[in-house]
Amino acid sequence: MIAAGLDLGGTKIEAQVFDHSWNVIDRARVETPKDYDALVDEIRDLIRWCEETGGVDIPVGIGAAGLVNPKTGLALTANFCADGRPFPADIERAAGRSVPYINDCRALALSEAVFGAGQGHSTVMSLILGTGIGGGVAYDRALRFGPTMTGGEFGHCSAPAGLVAKYDLPVFECGCGRAGCIETYIAGPGLARLAKAMLGRDLTPPQIAAARHGDCAEVWQVWLAFCADLIRNLTMTVDPDIIIIGGGLSKVDGVADALWQAANDAQIGDFTVPPIVTAQGGDASGARGAAYAAWQAAHG
Repeated sequence: MIAAGLDLGGTKIEAQVFDHSWNVIDRARVETPKDYDALVDEIRDLIRWCEETGGVDIPVGIGAAGLVNPKTGLALTANFCADGRPFPADIERAAGRSVPYINDCRALALSEAVFGAGQGHSTVMSLILGTGIGGGVAYDRALRFGPTMTGGEFGHCSAPAGLVAKYDLPVFECGCGRAGCIETYIAGPGLARLAKAMLGRDLTPPQIAAARHGDCAEVWQVWLAFCADLIRNLTMTVDPDIIIIGGGLSKVDGVADALWQAANDAQIGDFTVPPIVTAQGGDASGARGAAYAAWQAAHG
């Protein structure tokens, strides 16, 4: 066995052990505990399971939603009960070993750069369109981290004022404590907010997607316009070779092509945007990216 990774979410934790070809050879899944001490203990037990399955020296990494403040070591999480706690340090203390800990959106970028749709590209960007909005950038098959560790928090960029005004939309409060973040318009709940504001109807994202060529056509086009503005800004900032989308909204049929066309139309002048494709790794991407980061850390 070469490495193992844990994918930590709000409802489940999945551990995956990979062979030397980076195929999953075994996995274990548990519900995410609601109590902090129980959460740390559950992760410790899964790490031990990885060691029993793949060998005591196997590198193990964790990919999880949220951030860790590099100054304090405290976690910022909305989906599980580690907010304000020294989560990575407590995991390492409980496990008695080093356990690289990275954001799940960054883990997907790394996994797709090395094993998925980003293979053969130097600069690979992930963009997660799900319950929240996030992403990451892998350069030459590796992640790079800056001093604030907030790189990739694309959802908390500001929404375009021009589009908010054009469609007479409210300025929504964001869970980060600010107002007007792009996430509040284009994440799954944001798409539902657009439908409520524009149609006066309470609709779920799947219902809106299903009616995107009918009753919800204008809502869908506005959603695409907001996404396109973000993609244009990311392109002008990072200029990636490829953008790989994941999350629940990435599964809507034809959405990658629709996003590329909308972003291309929004781009300045005659310039274009990179190819936009759907992640290939599916539910293995988060754990595999974390495992690969742990393997890189172990091998310098």
